[in-house]
Amino acid sequence: MDYIHDTTNFNLEEIAPQWRNVMETPHRFRSAGERSPLWKTASRKGTAMEMPPRLRPAAECSLHRKITPQKGTAITLGKFDGLHRGHQKLLDEILRLQSEGHYGIVFAIAPENQTALFTAQEKRHMLEAYGIDCLIRCPFVPEILSMEPEQFIADVLCAQLHAGWIVVGTDFRFGYKRKGDVEFLRAMQEKYGYTLQVIEKERYKDREISSTYIRETLSGADMELVRTLMGDYYPVEGTVLHGHQLGRRIGMPTINLRPEPYKLLPPPGVYYSDVMILDDTDAQDMELSADAQDVELSADAQDGSTSRAFHGITNIGYKPTVDGSFLGVETYLYGVYENLYGRKVKVQLRAFRRPEQKFGSVEELKAQMEKDIQVGREYFGVI
Repeated sequence: MDYIHDTTNFNLEEIAPQWRNVMETPHRFRSAGERSPLWKTASRKGTAMEMPPRLRPAAECSLHRKITPQKGTAITLGKFDGLHRGHQKLLDEILRLQSEGHYGIVFAIAPENQTALFTAQEKRHMLEAYGIDCLIRCPFVPEILSMEPEQFIADVLCAQLHAGWIVVGTDFRFGYKRKGDVEFLRAMQEKYGYTLQVIEKERYKDREISSTYIRETLSGADMELVRTLMGDYYPVEGTVLHGHQLGRRIGMPTINLRPEPYKLLPPPGVYYSDVMILDDTDAQDMELSADAQDVELSADAQDGSTSRAFHGITNIGYKPTVDGSFLGVETYLYGVYENLYGRKVKVQLRAFRRPEQKFGSVEELKAQMEKDIQVGREYFGVI
């Protein structure tokens, strides 16, 4: 997937395709008719485990589609915080247009340094997995905020991005003081030569699915409903850091992440989780325990490396019994005892177990961790 983070120069014709090593095995790409979740289910020995999709190589997305004013791009615009099921309706329409030969663009306009459901990296990974050709991240800056709606259409969408199709939701607004809306976009179609596609909101029961709805649900730790609204489990990505190694000393080794400062997290507590070890080039050489061997391995279509997925039990909080100095994400992985320091991982939160607690001693903490781990085994059906 091509990626641009530039608020003033969106000359996509100068983008060089990012070549990557691609496996010889043919990949099955997601069609416009396939909806989320973006995960395929695999099982071995009766243990169900959700595995990641094969990512679509960036070179295949854009190599044979030089952008021209005659062909026109397919652009969808919005904040895209959370990439929920409502957003996925827009993305599905972009995929359909990509299948007709248009170059698909997600133009994500969002404030910087504010809490977000998805970090920039998580959003990028999600859209790449979805099969979108290009992501443009455009922060709220004066160059964009001061543009009159017609100037934005003329100078950015048409002159620079060669819009042939514009796909938006019913409540999309843009331009100076948010004066532009769907009706304005519709009125400008003939003058600027694009086609507008307006997508109705997705609803769950009697309410529109929105980032606000997900934020409210996340604040109540209802992770099952969060998954329903998003179409997937809530992710937290990061690099495994060195901690106090208390878990290792008491026989229950864990991995530690420090989330990005603006990543929105559910309330502190213990959660059932799945963990993806990303860019895992050493996976075939590792000796795994019986628990870990029950999980199928998945080849990453980007570079031939192997990503592994494991069940886990995750604590989000300040570790009040130990130090309480920063908000962290600590996970015990079932059947994994190798050194994962420095690895990139994705923790997906499946369900809430209990609130975070402060214990009177390390022995009390250990006893509770043992109980949490056992309950997690029962939850996942891990022997």
